[in-house]
Amino acid sequence: MISRQQIKVFIAALLVASLAIAAASCGGSRAQSNAKANANAAVAPQAVDVTTAPAVSRDLPRFIEATGSLAADVQTDVAPTVGGRVVSVNVDLGSFVQQGQVLVQLDPADARLRLEQSRASLQQAESSVQQAEARLGLTPGQKFDPVRVAEVQAAKTAYDLAEKQLQRFEKLLESGDVSRSAYDQQKAQRDQLREQYQAALTQANQSYAAVQTARAAADAARVSVSQAEKGLRDVTVYAPISGYVSDRPADVGEYVSTSSKVATVVRTNPMRVRIDIPEQAISGVRPGQSVSVSVSDYTDRSFAGRVARVSPNVSAQSRTLTVEAEVENGENLLKPGQFATVRVLLPQTDPAILVPARAVRTDNGTSRLYVIKDGVAHERLVATGQAEGDLIEVKGNVAADDAVATSNVEQLADGVPVRQ
Repeated sequence: MISRQQIKVFIAALLVASLAIAAASCGGSRAQSNAKANANAAVAPQAVDVTTAPAVSRDLPRFIEATGSLAADVQTDVAPTVGGRVVSVNVDLGSFVQQGQVLVQLDPADARLRLEQSRASLQQAESSVQQAEARLGLTPGQKFDPVRVAEVQAAKTAYDLAEKQLQRFEKLLESGDVSRSAYDQQKAQRDQLREQYQAALTQANQSYAAVQTARAAADAARVSVSQAEKGLRDVTVYAPISGYVSDRPADVGEYVSTSSKVATVVRTNPMRVRIDIPEQAISGVRPGQSVSVSVSDYTDRSFAGRVARVSPNVSAQSRTLTVEAEVENGENLLKPGQFATVRVLLPQTDPAILVPARAVRTDNGTSRLYVIKDGVAHERLVATGQAEGDLIEVKGNVAADDAVATSNVEQLADGVPVRQ
């Protein structure tokens, strides 16, 4: 039989168990409430701090963009016109030279010897001319007249006298004052003197032919002297243009021939760049149009130029038109061989919406920005166009004066609250 004391202990234990169950129940409800509150706090988005800038509307000049490699305006490989051994080199790679400046000096000994020989030959030829002219009584440069030769003059005088004497004998023969035999004797004498006169003329002409031969030999000797003088000048190799030395393979002591390159000189102002224009854009390209050239070395500036030459035909393979532009390079910042982006400016302008470039986020080829309205970010998918300084053209659901986020863009999403 259960005693009163055992009943009291049982009731006490039951009360303790009930209190424990109640305490556990209350603790569970409180933890459940805290967890729900934490979950709700995690779901609620936090406001992102952003700065904004207004989208602007502007008329943009349009252009055709292409790429190409820069090339020197003029590039010349310099070779000597005579062969010889190099005794001095006056330039090196990168040297700037003026037109006419000495590049390389060859040994002049052989050229001097040839010049001395040519001058000696000329003196001998000129002496021969003087002797031949003296035989005819000619002075240097005098025009030849065979009748003025002394022998010819004497023969002609005797012949003319005999001719007059024969004419007198003809009249006397008719009057009977002279016999036929005397007339015939006078006629024979006249004929003999005429032959002597003709022979003197022939001899004079032959002597003048010798003079002409001697004069021709003297002229040839003068040409040889001129060539030898030029050969002596040619042992000094000069710069054909003003520019920079891009290659200098010649060294002192080396023997070079007329086919040996001793230096390469390039003129780098202006620079040339050749680009290919798509067929659908060729109607907008004309000689004289302005171009803007940029290179990777100078991202903060562009170089002005103009379209200088346009090919007359379109390539059948690529369907492009080759255009060559000239770019000012007075500071010598551009170098031949550099890769360049060329913009050919077109005459028309088109309205465009521009935003700061930092406002546009591009992921996997998709560009987006966020328009801020009423403290909320609204995502806009856009297509980007040409850049203008730190602004970029956007095409999409963006209007002028729309406030676009320009900071913390990577933290934004559509509908996220923001603080400006």
